[in-house]
Amino acid sequence: MSFHLSNKLLGIINFLTFIFSIPILVAGIWLSKSGVSDCGLTADTNLIRIGALIMIVSLAGFIGSCYGVGWLLWAYLVIILLLILSGLGFTVFTFVVSHKGSGETVAGKGYKEYKLGNYSNWIQTIVNETQNWNKIKTCLVDTKVCTGFKNKYLNYTVEKFHKERLNAIQSGCCKPSNDCGFTYRSPMNRTEEKGVYSNPDCKAWDNDPTVLCFNCKSCKAGVADNMNRTLKKEATVNVVFLILLIIVYCIGCCAFWNNKRDDVYNNQVWKP
Repeated sequence: MSFHLSNKLLGIINFLTFIFSIPILVAGIWLSKSGVSDCGLTADTNLIRIGALIMIVSLAGFIGSCYGVGWLLWAYLVIILLLILSGLGFTVFTFVVSHKGSGETVAGKGYKEYKLGNYSNWIQTIVNETQNWNKIKTCLVDTKVCTGFKNKYLNYTVEKFHKERLNAIQSGCCKPSNDCGFTYRSPMNRTEEKGVYSNPDCKAWDNDPTVLCFNCKSCKAGVADNMNRTLKKEATVNVVFLILLIIVYCIGCCAFWNNKRDDVYNNQVWKP
């Protein structure tokens, strides 16, 4: 069998992706064994699946292109086509569910406030689901996401604190809503004033480090904002990934037809 340029390129690409799959698989296994938490997200399981899939597909592509195994190369192309179609669907979906939603600017404040209703219905459903939120909230408490927030701004005056650009979790979970008008003592210590609050989050606030505003809608909104930003990044990465997959698929098709032509030629040469 003559070794065509497309076969060489496909072989090199799949050899590199096979090598790349090893650290992904190892990282996924390590995360699952070490119990490293990512606040309810199954990153460890996903890494294991992705690493294993890349490894298997890369082996099929490498053997099929370099050793002229036609059926294996055909299977490889089918899988790549399915990945392209599923990736396209996922990319469109992520753009749709993350196209809206952001923090609201507060007059005289450096940080923004977050409302869950500003985000897509799909994100709201994910965050509002009781089991999901209990896992996320437990993780936020256990990982002490507000401890660094407290230590960093401990000696800040209220005026200086209000100028800080807090992230979505800090703004939504580690302090009460601006609507509450509580007296500022420290970043995580506020004195509740007498009065009627229109925002239900005001009653949910507690100075206890394990409570704070973890039961507030604003905390869910902060998590939703993080999810929204992550989805936007994933959608952008997916576009690049899809372009690369399409290029690999085209090279694979060339290699497949090269194998077919070689098989026909060999059968003609050796025909008695």
